[in-house]
Amino acid sequence: MAFRSSLLLSQILFLFVVSSSSWTSATPAIQQTFFRCLSTNSKNSVPLSAYYTPNNVSAFTSVLNSTANNLRYLLPTAPKPVIIFTPLTEAHVQAAVICSRRFGLALRVRSGGHDYEAVSYVSQNESPFLVLDMSRLRAIQVDIPRGTAWAQAGATTGEVYYRIAQKSKVHGFPMGLCTSLGVGGHITGGAYGSMMRMFGLGADNVIDVRMVDSKGKILDRKAMGEDLFWALRGGGGGSFGVILAWKLKLVNVPQTVTVFTVTKTLEQGATKILYKWQKVAPKLDDRLFIRVIIQASSAELTANRTVMTSYNALFLGDPDTLLRIMGKRFPEMGLTRADCVQTSWIDSVLYIAGYPNTTAPEVLLQGKPLFRNYFKAKSDFVRTPIPVKGLLGLWKIYLQEEVPFMIWNPYGGAMARIPESASPFPHRCGTLFKIQYVATWQDGTKSMARHMSWIRKLYDYMGSYVSTNPREAYVNYRDLDLGMNKKGVNSLTEASSWGLRYFKSNFYRLVQVKTRVDPDNFFRHEQSIPPLSVKKGN
Repeated sequence: MAFRSSLLLSQILFLFVVSSSSWTSATPAIQQTFFRCLSTNSKNSVPLSAYYTPNNVSAFTSVLNSTANNLRYLLPTAPKPVIIFTPLTEAHVQAAVICSRRFGLALRVRSGGHDYEAVSYVSQNESPFLVLDMSRLRAIQVDIPRGTAWAQAGATTGEVYYRIAQKSKVHGFPMGLCTSLGVGGHITGGAYGSMMRMFGLGADNVIDVRMVDSKGKILDRKAMGEDLFWALRGGGGGSFGVILAWKLKLVNVPQTVTVFTVTKTLEQGATKILYKWQKVAPKLDDRLFIRVIIQASSAELTANRTVMTSYNALFLGDPDTLLRIMGKRFPEMGLTRADCVQTSWIDSVLYIAGYPNTTAPEVLLQGKPLFRNYFKAKSDFVRTPIPVKGLLGLWKIYLQEEVPFMIWNPYGGAMARIPESASPFPHRCGTLFKIQYVATWQDGTKSMARHMSWIRKLYDYMGSYVSTNPREAYVNYRDLDLGMNKKGVNSLTEASSWGLRYFKSNFYRLVQVKTRVDPDNFFRHEQSIPPLSVKKGN
């Protein structure tokens, strides 16, 4: 009885400090009260070393910044959490959900920190909020005889690739090209990569999951049912629960594969070659993935500046077979035997990710990105080849920016054969390729407005050449320009502005699932899936 009275007193104290005008000054009380709640509600002890508040500025800032990839959201003006909790066990995650709900703390869940608009570690419309950082839950168990692997949410794609390759030279998994992505959030958006034309998305190859729901219960596929399992595999992160781990179905890869990069400038006929690529790349052999990385030749806005198009590819086969395919289907690129590099699958991961050729695979265990920038990104899906005239207009706008960046990723193959309704990820049959637009800079707020204006101008120009009704977008390239939920409220009408772009008609099924599993909208953020109605007071 004394214990329950003490707990009630703690809750009252917490509510008192929540209502105070200064969260910063109340941090010690928040820390003690919330930490006590965690300890009470977890069957595993909670060490203080897993718990960070602004009271310890150095440690708090270090953890907050550790995996935050978009430096725009680390500026002093960006909202900061009142607590960062780095759980060590699944029970810790359960306790964090229970306590956040009890005390009215908005919860943000971060696995790798790559969320383009930082909704996994910043809340622009709700305060106070807590960041549940999953980076210490990164165990990976590979079972080659069964062809499966369990990967916890905080593990990176690179770590998963490495652990698979440790056990087998002829197994892999089809997900991200960037090796520092946290798999927890990555797969919730679909998870595309260089083997998607052969095997589909990472989300297409998930066979089970462990998740904490809004009541703090752990559910697997059997316990949650097929509707929620469907929603988690491409419906975007932060709407349905906290992903603990994914069970992956491994795929077979050749013992050796072939990679290449061929670069063409405007003066070398890049425009006509790129026009041909649009028609050819989605129809090539399923084993062949050729993306186009488009950059400027320098960061100086000079008259002799040009556009560089780099064809960066993985072929799940040998160079001779690749050369025959390219000679027949895409001779305009001029691929030669000297361009081809025969290598192992794990080394191809490093190559596509941009590591130097001499890099050892162990670098994947560091889980660190190659670079971090201030950036703004957008995306499009293309269903009809962009004509040469459209490309020429694109180059004019492109060369107005110091460090413009685009990646064009080809679809077709398995992506065209998997139905749109198979998962929330709808960009399937009829999609030729996806475009990612990125503006990057290094001087913080000094030039931010100019770069943001440029990428929006570029996006407006491309509207005539990309998908329409809706103009599709990729949820893992989250773009808050498409709209945001209001503070504490998710409107179906407002959410449709981005939901139909990310998910097309699958959005409505996601809303139905959300309404059933989280009707009072505990899991929410700026672009989360709304329930049909929200109970008052939530």
